[in-house]
Parts: sequence; C-alpha cells; structure tokens
Amino acid sequence: MNIIQKELRKKINKEKAAFFPRFFKSGNGQYGEGDKFLGVIVPEQRAIAKKFYQDVEKETIIELLDSPYHEDRLTGLFILNLKFIAAKKLATEKEWFDLYLKKINRVNNWDLVDSSAYIIIGQWLENKDRSILYSFARDKNLWLNRIAMLSTFHFIKQGEMEDALQIAEILLPHSHDLIHKAVGWMLREAWKRKPALIEAFIKKHIAIFPRTALRYAIEKMDEQKRKQFLHA
Repeated sequence: MNIIQKELRKKINKEKAAFFPRFFKSGNGQYGEGDKFLGVIVPEQRAIAKKFYQDVEKETIIELLDSPYHEDRLTGLFILNLKFIAAKKLATEKEWFDLYLKKINRVNNWDLVDSSAYIIIGQWLENKDRSILYSFARDKNLWLNRIAMLSTFHFIKQGEMEDALQIAEILLPHSHDLIHKAVGWMLREAWKRKPALIEAFIKKHIAIFPRTALRYAIEKMDEQKRKQFLHA
C-alpha cells in the first residue's frame, strides 16, 4: 500500500462507505457495477492529492488507477491533473496525457470522467487534431462516450463550439441518461457564451432531443424560452 492509499484510509467514513455504492450505482446490472468504496469525501481526496502530488512517482499513480476502490482512482486522477498542469509550464505534459490514455479504462464512472477529461484531454488537444474524440464518441463504451463530450468543456471555455456541437450531434441518439446529461450540460455551458448558436442547434435537432438533455441545455434560459423549447 502506497502513501496516498494510507492517507485515504485515515479518512474513511463508514456512513459514506455505505451510501456511495447506491449513489454511484455499483449494484448488479448498474453502470458502476462492481465498484468498491472506502467512504472518503472528495474534499479530503483533493487535499491529499494537493499535499503529495509533487513527490508522487508515476508508478504510484498507476497503482492508484488500478485499484478496485473508487477513491483511490479518483485521487489518482486528481494527482494526474496536477502533474499535467505543472508539466504544461515546461512543455512536458505529453507524459501525463499518454498515461491517461493508457489507463483510460480506469476512468470508469461519471465523476472520474468529469474531474479529468476536460483538464487532460481537452487541454492537450487545444491546438491538435481532435479525431480521437470522434472515435470515443462513436465507441460502444459508455465512459469513452462521456469522455468525448466532457473533453469539449475546455474548448467551450475558449469560445470554440464546433467540436462540442458535432460530438453532441453524434451522441443525441444515445440510449443512456448519463450521456443525455453530459450533452445537455455542455450545451448549457456553450449557450452561456454563444446563445444564438446553441439555440439554433437545439431547434435543428429538437425532434430527436432526449428530454433530459433538453432540460439541462435550456436550464439557464428565461422561462418563456424554456417553455417554447419544451413544447416545440
């Protein structure tokens, strides 16, 4: 057991350990099936990551990501985020992007995706070919689909909407609620910056828009406009 795992185990909360499996749907047939939980809250994980990340070796991050425990993996991703951001200043971040891709199958729940995809993949692809996102969007793996959508959050923040809209279009027919939420969330963020563009996109695809995605996307619009979209 490495130093990060020892620190996490000092923060175990038995009530949270009992609650998290239900919250993250780890039962038979659910999206997080088989996941295990220690019961450590996210602020504690972030604090541990921030305290130790500078001295943590790559092998320790791999050990965390390979763990069956959710909190080990999430803390490993927090550390990987910090390593990546620090390495950007030295233009050596590719090492951490490559590690993320190598271990992407361990990014296997929505909070793991949402905490890392836009930071590592989004930032890495800022001035590069983004075809990998389209491969992820068309993959049969739920988490790769969500990674594709959430990675565009970085582009959206830069005022770039094209990839977000194209990936949203690919994912609109998706059957899973977690993808509907991701699509709606990213469209809502894009709407804050370019409302006319996003409203036109929604109108164009309104006939196939999943209800959950639509509600997320229009959440910040005024009441009259929300009603127009909901009853279109």
